[in-house]
Amino acid sequence: MNELTIEDIKKTFDLLEQAIDLVQKKEDLSYLDAFIQVADDILGGGEVYNKDQELDEEVVARLTEVYQQLDFEHFTQEEVRQVIQLVLLRSYREEKIQANHQMTPDSIGVLLEYLVEKVSRPNQGLEILDLAVGTGNLLEVVMNRLQANGWQNIHGVGVDNDDTLLAIASIAAQLEKQNIDLIHQDAIADLPLQPANVVLSDLPVGYYPLDERVQRFATHAKSGHSYVHHILIERSLESLQPGGIGIFVIPRGLFETKEAQTLLRYIQQVGYLQALLNLPTELFASENSQKSLLVIQKKGNDAHQAEQVLLGDFPSFKDKKEFSSFLNQIDQWISKEKLRLPE
Repeated sequence: MNELTIEDIKKTFDLLEQAIDLVQKKEDLSYLDAFIQVADDILGGGEVYNKDQELDEEVVARLTEVYQQLDFEHFTQEEVRQVIQLVLLRSYREEKIQANHQMTPDSIGVLLEYLVEKVSRPNQGLEILDLAVGTGNLLEVVMNRLQANGWQNIHGVGVDNDDTLLAIASIAAQLEKQNIDLIHQDAIADLPLQPANVVLSDLPVGYYPLDERVQRFATHAKSGHSYVHHILIERSLESLQPGGIGIFVIPRGLFETKEAQTLLRYIQQVGYLQALLNLPTELFASENSQKSLLVIQKKGNDAHQAEQVLLGDFPSFKDKKEFSSFLNQIDQWISKEKLRLPE
């Protein structure tokens, strides 16, 4: 398959944008809701959905013409994802999107995929779970890159209680032909999940409002609301197979709060804190928004605590020599500590 150019991707995005604008203006929808309707038309074979006759004949004809020009069959999974990413970036400019709903930057997804690749084998079946999947961008970056690098037999599961974000994740999974199951539910609730050997998540930060739902969790606050990111780490570790690995994007300074002592005790009870790496500062608009990667391995199946927990700061992406050297240090540490997913 010939790789498409940036111009090909931009042309496809421009066509999508034409269709979105037509639907948005005629049906008075948000940008994302209009995109979901357009994507449903495309996935339905290019037939314009117009059950209530809200679109006049001229608009239906123009949409049909645009759909006929759209062809994702020659796109790779990653090229489809890039088109959808352009749509999402445009929506962020159009509408005020809260930070917890914005997609994880690709650069962070690339680092998570790198870690998953280093602790697994290409012929090893991977069950990857994201309990805060949102638009699916992080899960799809990781799965697309793993498959491009020769990993096979990968199945993803994403959970989210926001129906708009999950609809976008579903559209992306279908257009990319990715093996992902999506569950529309509060991730804190009991879920009929197959235990995963990898959990990854860009955790939402803040308080969980329903105190009665989190009483069973060891990390719940003794008074007031509990931190949702603490509860989701616990929920994720519950969902891991023995020896499985969780990689979380967390607020920098997570363990500096007084509530973090309860979280740390829980992690030490059920798993091993293997690494804590600060992400490049250039990725974040302010000091308060800076994040880190937390790597936890669940106990069991010959998992063991690393003799030396990996701590450090990723260098700037712009300093290629330093960055490459840091990745080499991670490689050496993984090899020395024998950090692997169980077969």
